[in-house]
Amino acid sequence: MLDEPATPTTVDAARDRERSAAPPPSNLRAALTVLALAAGFALVPRLTRGCEGLSLDEDAPEFSARIVANAENLGGDLAAGGAPATLDLKSLRGRPVVLDFWATWCGPCQAEAPIVNTIALRYKDKGLAVVGVNTSDIDGLAEPFVKKKGLAFPIVYDENNTIAKQYGVSNLPTLIVVSKTGKIVAIRQGVTSDSALDEIVRRYL
Repeated sequence: MLDEPATPTTVDAARDRERSAAPPPSNLRAALTVLALAAGFALVPRLTRGCEGLSLDEDAPEFSARIVANAENLGGDLAAGGAPATLDLKSLRGRPVVLDFWATWCGPCQAEAPIVNTIALRYKDKGLAVVGVNTSDIDGLAEPFVKKKGLAFPIVYDENNTIAKQYGVSNLPTLIVVSKTGKIVAIRQGVTSDSALDEIVRRYL
């Protein structure tokens, strides 16, 4: 005997079971979007929270650090006597300074490095000093990284994260702009765009 053909009622019931087993595509997309946003917001603080305890118009903490790359590109009077082995922040007084806190293992730092390099080259003849502060990293990794990436601005090594602690830097990358008079005038956490950094630099040249 042949099976009886499915009645409309039976077909409808089967469809209802299928629909209840798998969520509608629109609901699935919404759920995936929520999950993606949640993951993104979980990462944001790691990229954007940077300086704790510092505020604008404070005196930039003085430091002295060993230069590990591009000492010859400091410019100004520092380059006149040959490439120095160490950099004192006070030696840059009278010039606006961009301090770029970064590490070789930091993905966002790698993304930002070419942007900082472009700004350094763009304003090198207008008095800007850009100093990369290699922090939270193994000594010796910065120089090959700088050569591989073709970075031209000077890099100092932050022994024991001393400079980062002075500036309250807890996440990377962090950019801190110091005025000609030694005041902190801007703090940028996370990857900064060329246009945003350019605007800040031009303001304090």
